[in-house]
Amino acid sequence: MTDIPRRAVSRTAKLAALPLGFAGRTVLGMGKRVTGIASDVISAEIQQRTAEQLFSVLGQLKGGAMKFGQALSVFEAALPDEIAAPYRQALTKLQEAAPPLPVASVHKVLAEQLGPDWRDRFVEFDDAPAAAASIGQVHRAVWRDPETGVSRSAAVKIQYPGAGDALLADLKQLSRLGGMFRAIQPGLDVKPLLAELRERITEELDYELEAESQRAFAAAYADDPEIFIPAVLSSSPRVLVTEWIEGTPLADIIREGTETQRDTAGRLMATLHLSAPPRAGLLHADPHPGNFRLLPDGRLGVIDFGAVARMPEGTPEPIGRLLGLSLRGDADAVVAGLREEGFVNPTEPIDAQALLDYIRPMLDPVAQEEFRFTRAWLRAEATRLASPKSPAFQFSRQLNLPPSYLLIHRVTLGSIGVLCQLEAKAPYRGILERWLPGFAPVA
Repeated sequence: MTDIPRRAVSRTAKLAALPLGFAGRTVLGMGKRVTGIASDVISAEIQQRTAEQLFSVLGQLKGGAMKFGQALSVFEAALPDEIAAPYRQALTKLQEAAPPLPVASVHKVLAEQLGPDWRDRFVEFDDAPAAAASIGQVHRAVWRDPETGVSRSAAVKIQYPGAGDALLADLKQLSRLGGMFRAIQPGLDVKPLLAELRERITEELDYELEAESQRAFAAAYADDPEIFIPAVLSSSPRVLVTEWIEGTPLADIIREGTETQRDTAGRLMATLHLSAPPRAGLLHADPHPGNFRLLPDGRLGVIDFGAVARMPEGTPEPIGRLLGLSLRGDADAVVAGLREEGFVNPTEPIDAQALLDYIRPMLDPVAQEEFRFTRAWLRAEATRLASPKSPAFQFSRQLNLPPSYLLIHRVTLGSIGVLCQLEAKAPYRGILERWLPGFAPVA
């Protein structure tokens, strides 16, 4: 019996106990009032105590809880500071204090995946993990190329035994707590995010599939002056060996980086997000800060390619075209295009100008040559769109999100969340003009 399955009962009990605490009794006891989650129903005290309890439990867990916490972390910029603070503390615990896999278990996995002579493949191997992730941990090593004999500093990602079952069990429990997250931020619906995470677990558990994606990214960005993708040195279903990269994690830059570092990181993240589909036919679909490093030479180092979207045709052209039409104020053309793509019901009447008025504030970051993303801007947009009394909230109920755009939408929102955490200023419109098909320069 491995380490992860032995703790499965304890982990499930912690998750299941959440609704039994103060926050659960208070929030779930509201009955019908909670279904609408009007902001005047939920006091600041309830919000804060709910957040503290939820994030305290998440901070003690691994597996699906960590994966969920990382995915949701990009949205913390939309939360009030007093609620976001315990969230950041829990995420720090998730990423820095997760209990490591026993050394004997590490060696067993390496022997199973790389062969009984696995030690011969390394000049050095550090048994102490350098980092922990949701489904595995990373060890630092020195890899010996079996063909050339050349040694290279390496990152060895080892998957926890039983990680798949643990992920599914945690996500199943977390899906039952959606109402509590809506108590923290009215309008925040985590169930679609959890559903998508469940769908992608199989892909993320296959390290050979991840290696294939990383090789494609590395080829597309070979010798790029702005983006660096570490090389894949070896791969197997549960062990992935890649080039080690040095750099400052984006989490550190968010916490204490200079304005120049923040702006540079934001510009390069936007460049990666928009350029990857046309260059690599792929979209990096896990934009939380732990997957990025600002390298000493100013490039953005990108790690963890377990979650990617395959986009062989690049970014859909209608996105850029409709964005440009919206900036130009062509309301009728925008509605026609949204109907064609399935965002608007083809038979439902809709006020074209009102729709454009609803969309237009979201486009502020590309309506001017330079824009600084801020937490305040994101909170204002979240309030405008999520308040049941807001015209924008009522209008949003008339719109659909076609399945083909779901992942693009989620990754874009996640990237915007990180840009707001960075409070990064950059010429985002120019980046779109270069990389987004259909988006013509706007006068």
